[in-house]
Amino acid sequence: MKQDEGFGDNLLVPRYGLRALAACVLLTTAVFASAQGSAMPDTMKPGAAMSSSKDMSKAMAGMMKKMQEMPMTGDTDRDFATMMKAHHQGAIDMSQMELQSGKDSKMRAMAKRIIEAQKKEIKEFEGWLAKHKGPEGAANPK
Repeated sequence: MKQDEGFGDNLLVPRYGLRALAACVLLTTAVFASAQGSAMPDTMKPGAAMSSSKDMSKAMAGMMKKMQEMPMTGDTDRDFATMMKAHHQGAIDMSQMELQSGKDSKMRAMAKRIIEAQKKEIKEFEGWLAKHKGPEGAANPK
């Protein structure tokens, strides 16, 4: 097998292998680019089952948005507690969606445990935040 010229003597990739790899990358890129904004075929349109997945995705996106928009105080402990409250609330929201639409008994049981644990920890964060006001006496963030 010949080495592909111009890539050094240590590369043991046959010329046709490198070309095949390049063709695969270009084809994959073209497929993804053409799929952007194209209509979904009727056989792939989301039904009721997809609705709960979309709602879960929206809940997670909302949680991330809240966390990203929170102003940082420079107090690592306060920032941690504040962001974790939002993170835990996101876990509760997703777990509640599992209880509404999920079918698997193990996943539903896990969702119940997550809700219980996250609510407990949110109360702990709120208690800590109430005792440790920010520099301006900032109120407990919601």
